[in-house]
Amino acid sequence: MNIAIVGTGYVGLVTGSCLAEIGHQVTCLDTDRNKVARMSSGISPIHEPGLEELMKKNIDEGKLFFTTDYNEGIRNAEVIYIAVGTPQNSDGTPDLTDVKQAARDIAVNINKNAIVVTKSTVSIGTTEYVKELIQSLINDEVKIDVVHNPEFLREGSAIHDTFYGDRIVIGAENHQASSVLKEINSAFGIPVFVTDIRNAEMIKYASNAFLATKISFINEIANICEKVDANVEEVAYGMGLDKRIGHHYLQAGIGYGGSCFPKDTSALVHLAGGVEHDFELLKAVIRVNNHQQISLVDKAKKRLGSLKGKKVAVLGLAYKPDTDDVREAASLVVVKRLLEESAFVTAFDPYATENAKQQLPKSVFYTHSIKNALDGADIAFILTEWDEIKRFSLSEYETLMKHAIVFDGRNCFPLEDVKDYNIEYYSIGRQTIL
Repeated sequence: MNIAIVGTGYVGLVTGSCLAEIGHQVTCLDTDRNKVARMSSGISPIHEPGLEELMKKNIDEGKLFFTTDYNEGIRNAEVIYIAVGTPQNSDGTPDLTDVKQAARDIAVNINKNAIVVTKSTVSIGTTEYVKELIQSLINDEVKIDVVHNPEFLREGSAIHDTFYGDRIVIGAENHQASSVLKEINSAFGIPVFVTDIRNAEMIKYASNAFLATKISFINEIANICEKVDANVEEVAYGMGLDKRIGHHYLQAGIGYGGSCFPKDTSALVHLAGGVEHDFELLKAVIRVNNHQQISLVDKAKKRLGSLKGKKVAVLGLAYKPDTDDVREAASLVVVKRLLEESAFVTAFDPYATENAKQQLPKSVFYTHSIKNALDGADIAFILTEWDEIKRFSLSEYETLMKHAIVFDGRNCFPLEDVKDYNIEYYSIGRQTIL
């Protein structure tokens, strides 16, 4: 099937590459000429394991194309996906500017009947609005159907999630449109749930809000564990053995981040307020997460009294491993707070440094070596559980730092291992090693 993808951000690029892999002819559209040129050469603008290999394979096989020419990309498309960004407005609502522009671009260039699929995370009713907007701009001879097909990809494992996901959700206005989307995705062999458009839009928000709630819940349990001398890892494992609960998203740490959870929880709170429902539970989830992100700095201040003039090594800037994404990352909050306390910050991340530079003050020093970050440091903060950081020898903390004081926001090291070294070790929901 001939498919066009409007937008080559995280969702659009992964979706386009995977649809090409299962046999479709896919053209991805973007307005950035330099970006399109790089992608046409098989160079991914984002760090995602396996993505470049998938791009190059399908470009070579003549199934994946990139262009800035919307007429070229849309005129032969039977299905057109809108996969542009929907960042958060200041009031918590999603910014639909790019979605509306994509709809206009489709209307200007479409010349035959087609299905338009909103893949972006959008507020309830947006997919219907997209149809109305396109129909108001095209001639009566061209007919469109609209479908909402939310993504459930985890950054760092998006290719795997596309091919081995739990479900594909299709929100359609009629059986014919849903049947086409089912056929497009049939090669994935994943269970398909068909519902109406508004239900599909709500499923995306509700799913992310629930997962965020699990994270904030276990972080509150972790905070209690620290005060009663319990170990949150043992507690979480015992909880997860209950099949009603499960082990997923019960890893205590310094809170969730990224492009989805913070944005989607805020959007759902705002949506609830718009229909006169006070979503107290989700508001508490957000408050807990905001507090959790600064918990390590509070521990460090309590331990040292003052952070003024201290050299701090920050290990990890991405909001999670295997991505270069720093959107809503805890590292941004922690580093800014450290600078406010007049600390000197040296930061390391294997992939996210350039993105972090766009978000953090210029006074942060960056290094491509964990050793350089730790050399002469008074304290170290571990903020992303990269394998490179987890494999780094604890003996090096002893050797390189003035006195090894480590605040681990991701519980990277077993407590029994830490006890073998002369390290002060503060983690989340576990015993402090002195």
